[in-house]
Amino acid sequence: MTGASVTSGWARSYANRPDATVRLFCFPYAGGTASLFRTWHTALPETIEPVAIQLPGRDDRFDEPPHERMDPLVTDLVEALTPLLDKPYALYGFSMGARVALALAHEVSYRGLPTPRRLFVASSAAPALRRPVRGWDEPEEGLVAYLRDLGGTPPELFDNPDLLELFLPSLRADLTVVGTCPVVQTTPLDVPIRAFAGEADAEAPPARMRDWAKETCAGFELTTLDGGHFFPEEETARMMEIIGADLRD
Repeated sequence: MTGASVTSGWARSYANRPDATVRLFCFPYAGGTASLFRTWHTALPETIEPVAIQLPGRDDRFDEPPHERMDPLVTDLVEALTPLLDKPYALYGFSMGARVALALAHEVSYRGLPTPRRLFVASSAAPALRRPVRGWDEPEEGLVAYLRDLGGTPPELFDNPDLLELFLPSLRADLTVVGTCPVVQTTPLDVPIRAFAGEADAEAPPARMRDWAKETCAGFELTTLDGGHFFPEEETARMMEIIGADLRD
């Protein structure tokens, strides 16, 4: 790989792409892990290196306390990722990850660091709507009910109390990051944004994602996909085709 090496803590690359000309930093949904993006390199052009973000409090970082506030999370992310901004890059955030990616884009701009070529957001209602975040301040039963409503969680997780007990703390912490993050008036990013919305998503349907346009002065596009909050495999492939085309332009 040309340029800086991907770190083993926060950033994970699942493919050796020495000729990649752009990095795509991928931020998972609440409770998610870097492994969600482990096969993305198979659907993206060789010129794009997907780099998955592993947050504390899960998988091999399970012993580290998860963040519960946006500011310290973004501060740590900037410190970890700055060495990897040595080549053009883009940000992709799914659900909670979209809000983290947005905050990171503002922070690198504020610090005078290289800014992303594009910001891709999926399954996340626009910040300007100021919609309340479910689950983070509810009892465990409410948090589990929210998880069931979203869909996409393997049924065996709900049938295994021990696994559920291990998973819920990182999920609650991630939701708390977004639930306690104030939406303040900021200068729109000078970064193009493309949003992906599931047509049947009850949490972040296309109508609730259109206002992501308010977060940029550099162009906005909304792509509607089949499915709900989590996209079917074929629609995820379509999304990656679009991302690849955008980053080739």
